[in-house]
Amino acid sequence: MAAATNEKAKLRIVSLGGVDEIGKNMTVFEYGDDIIIVDCGSVFPKEDMLGVDLVIPDVSYLLSRKDRIRGFLFTHGHEDHIGATPYILKQIPAPIYGTKLTMALVDLKLKEYRVDNIPMHVVQPRSVVQLGCFTCEFIHVSHSIAGACAIAITCPAGVVVVSGDFKIDYTPIDGHVTDLQTLAHYGEQGVMAMLCESTNVEKSGYTMSEMKIGETFDKMFAQAEGRVIVAMFASNIHRMQMVIDNAIRYGRRVCFIGRSMVNVSRVAMSIGELRIPEGWLIDMDSLDQYPDNELLVLTTGSQGEPMAGLTRMAYAEHRKLQIRQSDMVIISATPIPGNEKFISRVINQLYRLGAQVVYSTLAEVHVSGHACQEELKLMHALVRPKYFIPVHGEYRMLWQHAVLAANMGLPEENIIIPELGQVIEMNMDQLSLGEQVPTGGILVDGLGVGDVGNVVLRDRKHLSQEGILAVVVVIDQERQRLLCGPDIVSRGFIYVRENEDLIDNVQALVRTILSNQSLASDNIGNLKNVIKDYVHNYIFEKIKRNPMILPIVLDV
Repeated sequence: MAAATNEKAKLRIVSLGGVDEIGKNMTVFEYGDDIIIVDCGSVFPKEDMLGVDLVIPDVSYLLSRKDRIRGFLFTHGHEDHIGATPYILKQIPAPIYGTKLTMALVDLKLKEYRVDNIPMHVVQPRSVVQLGCFTCEFIHVSHSIAGACAIAITCPAGVVVVSGDFKIDYTPIDGHVTDLQTLAHYGEQGVMAMLCESTNVEKSGYTMSEMKIGETFDKMFAQAEGRVIVAMFASNIHRMQMVIDNAIRYGRRVCFIGRSMVNVSRVAMSIGELRIPEGWLIDMDSLDQYPDNELLVLTTGSQGEPMAGLTRMAYAEHRKLQIRQSDMVIISATPIPGNEKFISRVINQLYRLGAQVVYSTLAEVHVSGHACQEELKLMHALVRPKYFIPVHGEYRMLWQHAVLAANMGLPEENIIIPELGQVIEMNMDQLSLGEQVPTGGILVDGLGVGDVGNVVLRDRKHLSQEGILAVVVVIDQERQRLLCGPDIVSRGFIYVRENEDLIDNVQALVRTILSNQSLASDNIGNLKNVIKDYVHNYIFEKIKRNPMILPIVLDV
């Protein structure tokens, strides 16, 4: 890219995640020698990422610039904004800033993964943080988790407003509405650019208030004759509080089930974000001590996750709670794209067990935490940015948000739909594209970070679809002869006892190969390849299947 003729320094913005995808949010702001990072999220693996636990941003661009990083700022505590913290802060230790619940959830993650010595700073809405040349103000917004904020970032190039995830809820559960006044103030002063979320841009109108859900829960508790089991996101503390308040009003004790539900509720109670009167919270082992009509169970599994509480209950695999016909199960969530079939299976199974199941298709038991079109228009009208960058959405969402901004009068040349790793450079006089930096997704599998790549995923997919056929032979390299085998082991390919003719023919084929090949140590690699190729071709010719062939040659 040619050097800019404008001598004024530019702010550099690069998305390492959160564009052309839902999740993995991470945005880098760079001016002069100073770098700050907003959010550090993860995303659920795609269906073809077999065995992978989660995906985090590739931060190789930042590793060589660690000494310039002044801090991480978090808009809120959802996994898609904090999920990568224990992995990335271990590589890039830097001060972190966020509201009370956000920092408590990050701290929980860091302790779990034993990441120490990270300076943590709890901020309040309208708090101002100075990080190098960046002046950052946290602005309260409504969302489906407590402590959500937009962030106004001021540097010598101008002001950038990052919306975070938000909606305009005029009747939020906690009574704290989105701080439209501060957003409007920045709009009046002049905003160079806005990065605004795009999750619900395809939906017209307004997002329904969380208060509406409270009315539905009140009706459900009034009707319920047995236990009420509510599956929801553990991070939605406001809704959790609303459900608990309804339960206590109807004389029901509260029990948390599921690891994340227990951990998050404990953290929320410790900092005063979740309030349960003494004597109303019971543990899982005490469930049988109370009548069914005096119990509320809050559990994980609203997305049909295989190991979550609700799924284990549905398939009678939970050690403490079995579904009964008198149970009312409320799934207070909508499926994340890709999870529809998992939650559908759980719902079907709950019906088979005779439970009364209530979900978003049947009743208003969930509202989104994201702004629809009219709320996005209000944000644009208040902030009035010169440049606009839609974020947090798949490409079609970013495109629709760009169209919305253009319809509100923003010149098309002042709108950039970002690509992952594309540097965007700007000051009040000029907007341009810089270089492309390394980016992508790093796969986390157990304690391994980045050690599962395309080759491993390809092998896992191959194994899951076609199975494996191992050919084991024992040879004496000194005497150049076969001592034992070939033994054939099948896993996920065929049932050996029902395919003895095929197995016998494969054994005969391998014996022929061994008789025509050198068994010396310098030829073992070639020998394995020959066995693999010939066995593969034979099996495909006979039964048109393509298992992974694994030759194992042992020398004694």
